[in-house]
Amino acid sequence: MNKILVVEDDIKLGNFIKEFIEKYGYKVFLIKDFKNIEIEFAESLPDLILLDINLPYSDGFQLCRAFRRETDAPIIFISARSDELEQIRGLEMGADDYIVKPFSFELLLAKIQAAFRRSYGEYNQEKSTISAANGLILNKNTFEISYRSSLQELSKKEFQLLSKLVQKENSIVSREELLEELWDDTFFVDDHTLTVNVTRVKNKLSMLGLNDVIKTKRAAGYIYQSKEQS
Repeated sequence: MNKILVVEDDIKLGNFIKEFIEKYGYKVFLIKDFKNIEIEFAESLPDLILLDINLPYSDGFQLCRAFRRETDAPIIFISARSDELEQIRGLEMGADDYIVKPFSFELLLAKIQAAFRRSYGEYNQEKSTISAANGLILNKNTFEISYRSSLQELSKKEFQLLSKLVQKENSIVSREELLEELWDDTFFVDDHTLTVNVTRVKNKLSMLGLNDVIKTKRAAGYIYQSKEQS
């Protein structure tokens, strides 16, 4: 089930949106704590975000930029700001679409469905999964990993890290290569951050029954070994 995060401080409108959209098979999360929006975003791992601009403790434009650093999920602004320059600014911040309030729920639904088609469906021809030789499957659309019918959700960074290792399985990937892949500027990233992310990925793989598939090669990097687990 596709997950939609609604960042809207008008509680009544947010509930109306949730009630309407869920009739069409989506799972909708409403932000409850507007002081900790990014925490609730990380917990929900949405497939699409509906984002207001005027929020109690945050600016929607800056939130859009922060979300875009963590996810490729479609972002649609829903705002009373109708000025064309504001709409252009929203798109330049990384949003996929912009809807001006007031709007019909039918239009909102059409925009959501179109965004899903572009990002995950018939208009997106890129393969959506990565498979390892031992049966692990990584879903690029949901950041989920599956093994023998069990599922785990990863953060974007965790997913990028594991993807890199799986794509080069049975070959050593250096720490430097992983840092460059996951962060734009390695100079500002503590090397410990990579170690923490590797540990988190290992723990989630263990929950699936895949123990010790990521090996640390001292002074070299990491390797994903595809030997079948018993």
